[in-house]
Amino acid sequence: MPETRQPSPLPSTLWVPRSGGWLPHGYHLDAHFHTQGQLVYAAAGALTTTTERGTWVAPANRVTWTPPGFDHSHRFYGRTDVRLVAIPADLCDALVAHPSVFAVSPLLREALLALTDRREVRPGAYERLRAVVIDELAETPEQSLHLPEPRDDRLRAVTDLLHADPGRIATLAQLGRAVGASERTLSRLFRTELGMSFHRWRTILRIHHALVHLTNGRSVTDTATECGWSNPSSFIEAFTEVVGQTPGRYQADLRDDTK
Repeated sequence: MPETRQPSPLPSTLWVPRSGGWLPHGYHLDAHFHTQGQLVYAAAGALTTTTERGTWVAPANRVTWTPPGFDHSHRFYGRTDVRLVAIPADLCDALVAHPSVFAVSPLLREALLALTDRREVRPGAYERLRAVVIDELAETPEQSLHLPEPRDDRLRAVTDLLHADPGRIATLAQLGRAVGASERTLSRLFRTELGMSFHRWRTILRIHHALVHLTNGRSVTDTATECGWSNPSSFIEAFTEVVGQTPGRYQADLRDDTK
């Protein structure tokens, strides 16, 4: 959910460009903004970025992008190896003008790791490598795993119920009766305000929670049950369609990244 406290610029003593480090499970960074653009990559673990436009989730095969001036907060899941790369404002026009998440190719991963691990030996090496990252992102389709949040009070009442219990087994009609709105009205609001169907929104919400469970080592079967799927097969199908790999492959990649 979007933060309600007054955002502030990020203290340079807490986060600095070209930096990285391990953060504990559940670590939360309050709402803030940057005068530069920022890439945040979880080389291990996962993170969410929340703005007034909704929440984006980034497992270890995604990188988050936040343009300058956007108020946002982060939460980290699992023990997270977080890497940060600042993009100067005059270079941000090459990338999308809104928060997003991009797939991480092998080249992009190695470039991000190098930018946050290596000392700059030759003058200009950092800028040249950063230009490679920008070029890669400019050519990469967005894979946002974006969960938009509503403004309409009736719709927000429904999404609040689902946030509280993503595995809740309830039809839109049943949820509507709980909040005093018709199924037809809610269905229309999901499409006009959030740009997707109720079923799609709930699927993305459940995938967000599934990524957290898998990152924390839960089994595929237990994750499927806790997040509301009737069987592991339907969960695997939905997860693969949204994330781009099976939950088992995702967990295997997490293990490989922490070796």
